Amino acid sequence: MPRPESPLAALSSPTQAPHGWEGYGAGLLGILVFSLTLPMSRIAVAELDPLLVGLGRALAAAVPAGLLLWLTRSRLPRRDERKGIILAALGVIVGWPLTSTLAMQSVPAAHGAVVNGLLPLSTAAFAALGSGERPTRQFWAWAVAGAALVAAFALREGGGAFQAGDLWLLVSVALGGMGYAEGARVSRTLGGWRTICWALVFSAPFLVAPVAWMATQAPSPSPTVWAALAYLSFGSMFLGFFAWYRGLARGGIARVGQVQLLQPFLTVTAAALLFGEQVGPATLAFALAIIGVIAGGRAAAARGRR
Repeated sequence: MPRPESPLAALSSPTQAPHGWEGYGAGLLGILVFSLTLPMSRIAVAELDPLLVGLGRALAAAVPAGLLLWLTRSRLPRRDERKGIILAALGVIVGWPLTSTLAMQSVPAAHGAVVNGLLPLSTAAFAALGSGERPTRQFWAWAVAGAALVAAFALREGGGAFQAGDLWLLVSVALGGMGYAEGARVSRTLGGWRTICWALVFSAPFLVAPVAWMATQAPSPSPTVWAALAYLSFGSMFLGFFAWYRGLARGGIARVGQVQLLQPFLTVTAAALLFGEQVGPATLAFALAIIGVIAGGRAAAARGRR
């Protein structure tokens, strides 16, 4: 009689076959977690150096990541998987957190969230370049339309001009797209949660010295900042990627990546609920338009598969 599979063993089994709606559900769960990242970063940089916030959260998340890999006796990544893990680490462990946190010094969280709405287009581009996906022309048209809507929203909120932090945000969009696409590609064979865990563990040795030095120079943070750092470390940098990489691997990188177009508006909604910011009719109109773009992109991708 075969032995029943333990929960830890089940957790360590990578996903193989793509399932569209499951991928969209997991992707949306990841986006819900990520939607508070910029507001929490904004809170943290009010008292701490953005370099410490951007790199320290990755080092803190590496601790439970390494523990989970040890408890599940996870295999080492194969040679063909290591390149993707390294690129994912450069993109979403170091690059995106660092550049987006730097941007939070000069632009509001809501503005940053909207500019980061370009991430789905960046993710789809890197998926087409390195992960073997070939979205249809119709899909690209929907993706560009979504990016144009996000850009229009950013310009409207910025009074018709981009702000100083937009350069950092655009760099974060490029790095984040690369990290999402490469991590999702590795997740197809390694599993979503193991991919982010190994990316964190691979990054940790390079982060210990700079984070330790900056921590000794930093003032003692307030309880609110400690709470923001905890969310950034264990939510945005760790648990959110469990769902996000699973969704990208299960439903397709370019297709599920379109769900991230909702993130700016989820962030704005969270800002309204948690910080009392006003959400006007124009924001709701843009949100509905983006939902339409996601539906159109999914339909175009489905026709391309047929």
